[in-house]
Amino acid sequence: MPPAGSMLSPTERMSAPVETSNYEKFQTGNPVVRRLIDRFYGKVGELVSPLRPETVLDAGCGEGETLERLGGLLDGAVTGIDLNRDSVEFAARRIPSGSFQVGDLTDLPFEDDSFDLVLCLEVLEHIPDPVPALAELSRVCRGDLVLSVPSEPWFRLGSLARGKYLKGWGNHPEHVNHWNPRSLRDFLGASTEVVAIERATPWLVAHVRPV
Repeated sequence: MPPAGSMLSPTERMSAPVETSNYEKFQTGNPVVRRLIDRFYGKVGELVSPLRPETVLDAGCGEGETLERLGGLLDGAVTGIDLNRDSVEFAARRIPSGSFQVGDLTDLPFEDDSFDLVLCLEVLEHIPDPVPALAELSRVCRGDLVLSVPSEPWFRLGSLARGKYLKGWGNHPEHVNHWNPRSLRDFLGASTEVVAIERATPWLVAHVRPV
């Protein structure tokens, strides 16, 4: 499989009709935020690099940012799923070698044990009840599951420092769940084997396995 990245030119990417808050985050001109995002993906890459999966699902794939950035580490078939149809269509143009579809993380349209690696980055904080979502991610995973969530209170403090979401004291209006390292370990450990929880402030990145 060719590297997932560089499938669209910068002009093609920017002209695509995608206006999600997630996509806007990756297009920021703030050098501090860009450095934090790069460090975040560096940490994700450290966890993914030794796994060498043959099949990968990016659950909540958005516009394909994760699959593009990790393309050099993913030699097998990649699949993405997201609720936002515009994002899915954009990801499919961005990474034509992948397979993308619209779908719900709490009711994934895949058989049990379908994927060696399941990624779910910056998604669970948006889901009112994340327990069924984690159960579905575990069900379709036959190997490793890598997840990330904002690390609180650092994410909110960072937003306040940038003058963002002031009415909510720095809380992103779409974030309905909040975790710190201990509460994330408790949440994940209730139904999975926790291999590692790493800090990539202001995010937490977890490597777990279904049990």
